[in-house]
Amino acid sequence: MNDLTAVILTKNEEKNIIAAIENAKKFADKVLIVDSGSTDDTVTFAERYGAKVVFRAWNNDFAAQRNFALEYVDTAWVLYLDADERLNDSLIAAVKKVLQNNRNKQYSMMRKIHAFGFTYQHGIFKPDEVLRLFQTKSVYWVNKVHEKPVCDFPKEQLDGFIEHYTYNSWQQWLDKAGHYTSIWAEDVYAKGKRTSVGGAFFHAAYGFIRAYIIQCGFLDGWSGLYSSLQHFIYTLMKYLKLYELQKTNEKSKA
Repeated sequence: MNDLTAVILTKNEEKNIIAAIENAKKFADKVLIVDSGSTDDTVTFAERYGAKVVFRAWNNDFAAQRNFALEYVDTAWVLYLDADERLNDSLIAAVKKVLQNNRNKQYSMMRKIHAFGFTYQHGIFKPDEVLRLFQTKSVYWVNKVHEKPVCDFPKEQLDGFIEHYTYNSWQQWLDKAGHYTSIWAEDVYAKGKRTSVGGAFFHAAYGFIRAYIIQCGFLDGWSGLYSSLQHFIYTLMKYLKLYELQKTNEKSKA
């Protein structure tokens, strides 16, 4: 036995959940689903394919969902996945080796982004490093969106890739971007961050330049161009929503 639980956060993931669970079973003893109120067959499919399902009401806090999962993990190790992510064979082998060695470390993985029918190599969607594998008692998560783990153990990167099969359409991207940027703005406003309209456009313009030129998004052709434009829009939305919160709260205090 590997003594590992794979944790997957879900809401309305019936199209992905079976494949996600089958992939997780290749390296994990247990699969734990933290569902936030699916109205499709996500929970039914998850239970049918052998996963344990627990519920936590969604409150716009991804870190809280991940920390909640730890209350139900009784294995020594935990690995976090999204429902649209799959570990390839090389990474599965690397995870199994980690469990055999059982060292006091945290482990990162490279993630390839597959979006809009294209596999990205550059720009904002280029392969990125994500921390996902931990000794269960060594980690907790912070930040409501773009959450990150806190762990004191040294980091080591594993061979192989997470294959991330994300956005299928512009509407799907827009829906998620609208949701994430609202959470971000509320979170950073509460922490004291402020901006201006000029600052919002500056951050957005720099985000486009970084994605398209510095990170060589242009090498991905048209896909690199529109992913860089998406990053411009996403960044602009974040900061304009922050500015909107500022003005709203200033008026309420006047």
